[in-house]
Order: sequence, then structure tokens, then C-alpha cells
Amino acid sequence: MTIRIIPDIAGRPVTVAPPPDVWARIGDWLQLHQRTIRTVQWGVVSVYAVLLIVPVLLPLPDRTAYLWSNLARFAQFVFWGIWWPFVLVGTALVGRMWCGLLCPEGSITEFASGHGLGKATPRWMTWPGWPTVAFASTTLYGQMISVYQYPRPTLLILGGSTAAAALVGYLYGRNKRIWCRYLCPAGGVFALLAKIAPLHFRVEPALWERSQLAREKPGPVNCAPLVPLRTMRGGSDCHMCGRCSGFRGAIRLARRSPNHEIIHVAGQTAKPWETVLIVFGLMGLALGAFQWSVSPWFVAAKQWAATRLAEAGVLWPLDATAPWWVLTNYPDRNDVLTLLDGALLVAYVATVALASGAATLLMLLVSGRCLGRWNPSRFHHLAQALIPLAGAGVFLGLSSLTIGQLRSDGIIVPFVGETRAVLLAIATLWSAVLSSQITALYTTRRVRRVLALFAFCAAMAPANIGWFLLFAAW
Repeated sequence: MTIRIIPDIAGRPVTVAPPPDVWARIGDWLQLHQRTIRTVQWGVVSVYAVLLIVPVLLPLPDRTAYLWSNLARFAQFVFWGIWWPFVLVGTALVGRMWCGLLCPEGSITEFASGHGLGKATPRWMTWPGWPTVAFASTTLYGQMISVYQYPRPTLLILGGSTAAAALVGYLYGRNKRIWCRYLCPAGGVFALLAKIAPLHFRVEPALWERSQLAREKPGPVNCAPLVPLRTMRGGSDCHMCGRCSGFRGAIRLARRSPNHEIIHVAGQTAKPWETVLIVFGLMGLALGAFQWSVSPWFVAAKQWAATRLAEAGVLWPLDATAPWWVLTNYPDRNDVLTLLDGALLVAYVATVALASGAATLLMLLVSGRCLGRWNPSRFHHLAQALIPLAGAGVFLGLSSLTIGQLRSDGIIVPFVGETRAVLLAIATLWSAVLSSQITALYTTRRVRRVLALFAFCAAMAPANIGWFLLFAAW
């Protein structure tokens, strides 16, 4: 939405908004049909509850079960083969509309908040590191209990998160989404991917200021995720629910360049925890989580550790197991992790996260230094340019679950390898373009910009090599 300034009868300049385009009308439709949206949300909650709970009550599927003939297989495919990978894609395309329009946890926590105690949000809960810590903890724990393969771990992780969301909603806020704003394990990832979405709710400061002079003030908007509407300049925190569309005549759903927020907004405030999530979480921890089960290095480490323990006469780590909610334990499926397996799993994923993240971080530091003296804001701004590659890697890792489940049922998806290579190449090029445009904001010296770009490309190498090893070499 581009505003115009025209003279009034007295010749004074007046700010005027143009007629709404198709995107603005879609935003207004969302604002006018909130009751319909609520109905859809509770329909999603119902389907979510069925797919989460019923498979736990059924026997584990055997080798003859197909995803179209067995509810447990179907539910796992929906959650991990469709829901997660394509919610990430949707967030990168249309912002956090999943959060605002469909997410069952968001609906439940807001409902609980509307009927709860309404306490003030405690300060400890607003710590910006919680989404990163929650993402890392959930990812690692999910690998330990095989969340992608079995219904009970899915119920434990997703159901536990939903129960926590309901409890937080009941305790804090009034018709708000405190859980989504500060604690959701996926919230940090969604906030990053929403920055490259070509749609967002745009706030025009000039029109907002003009509305301040009106005699009749508009009623308040219940922004459930607690976004300060007046100063909102990006889509990172916005849930795209449409409630604020048309507010004060200054907020409209609009198109933008997918690069705009990262280049022109993300650098205004340094966010170290977002850098940690990008570098060590999405480009490190997630890579290790998808790698470990097929990595020859993991197998070699396990054989070496088992040999050393046997030579020392310490055999219990090779045989001891734990309950399924601590480590995978399904002996009737020949799927059991011993204590040695669990320890090596955690060590492998942590090592990949730290090694890959440290290498990426080091080259980012070099890239920033090539532009001039040390500047924390500039360093964190450069890290934001990694978002396309980080998001593409996680999508490819999750989509491998989709491909694997379809393949186990005899459905072969063609050109998988080629598609993965193209997506990684596009994401890498996109991140490089973003870094080049960011460097232009900090220096006009071509040599400095070229050196910074080379270092930035080196920062992308660990993740690209890791995904190549997972999909091609192994």
C-alpha cells in the first residue's frame, strides 16, 4: 500500500490511502469473518486431538500396514510428513498465518487465557532465549524417543506442548497468546521464516498519525500475540490473523519484496538469540538430528566405544535400556536404544551443532570484520541473511521423512535428489544476495564488500556440506 499526499480545499497537504487492492481486501475479509475463523480453528483442534490421541490407543502398526489403511501410520504421516515441513513453507510464503488462523495450540492458549486467572506475565517468561532453548530441547529429546516413528512420543511432545500452552494461557494474560509470544518451541523458527514472506500487514505511520486527529477514535484491537501495532515494521511477530486489518485506516495486508525485512528492518535491533537459533539451531542441531541415524561416523564411534568398554569389562552400558519416554524402547519392533546409544546420540548431535555452528560463526565474524571495525549490530544483521539457507535445510530434512514414509508404502517420488540440489542451490544463492545487499548498507568500498561476501559464502559451507553428506554421500 503506497500512500499519497494531496492538497485539501485550503491547499494544505493531506495524506490519503489509495483504494484497497486484492491483498488489502483479503485482509479485510479476515477481519470481518473472525467468527468463521474461530469455527475453523476449533475444527482443526478436533482433528488434531483425534490424530494425537487415538493412535496411542491402537496397537503399533505392523509391516503390512499402509498409511491409507492404518490410523497410526496416517497420523504420523500427517504430523511429520505434511504438517511440519509444509507449515514451514507456508510461513515463508504467507507469513505466520498458520499461527493466527489454524494452529491448535494458539487457539487453545487464547481460549484458556480468556477464561483464566489473567495474571500479569512474569518477567522471567519474557526472556528472549526461550524459543531457542525450547527448539533445541524439543529437537534433541524427540530424537532420543523416536518422535517421528511412534505415536506415544508424538503424544508426549506435541500433547505436552499443548498442555503447557493451555496452562500458560489459563494463568496469564486476558484473551492473549502468551505461550505463542514467548515460549512456543516453533515460535522462533516461524518468526525467522516470516521475515522472507512476500505478504505482511503493513503499518503506514503517516496514516496512523493522521487518525490521531480524528474526533472519533477507533475501538481497540485484541492483538493476541501482543504485537505493538503502531510500531510494527515487519512480519516476524505478527500472526497474520487479520484482526487489525483497516485499523485507523493505516494497516493493510500488502505485498513486499521477500528481501525487504531482512535488509531494512532486521538490522535495526541486534537479536543475539536469533543468531544462535539460526547458526547453532537450524544450521547445526537440526543437521545433526537428521544425520545421526545414517551417519557412518556415528556407527564408527559406537563400535569404538563398545570395544573400549568391553575391553575394560564394563558391559552394562551396552545392554541397559530406559523407559520409552527416556530412550527409544520397542523390543517387539527390534528398535531399542541402549544407554550407550543414547549417550552417543546426544554427543553426536551436540558435536555437529557446535562444530558446524562454530565454523559458521567464525566466518560470519570474519565477514563482518571485512566491512570495518567490530560492530555487533552489523554481525547479527549478516546472520539474518542465512535465513533462506537455514529454512531450506530444515525443510529438506523434514521432507525426507515424507519421502521415506511414501517410499515404505511403495510410492516413489521422482527427481528427489535433483530437487534437493536445486532447492539448496537457490537458498544458498538467495542468502548470498541478501548478504551482498546488507554489506552495501555498511560500506561503499568494493574490495571490502567482495571480501565480506567470500567470507559469508564460507559461512554457508558447513551446512551445505552437511546436507550433501546426508542426501548424496550417505
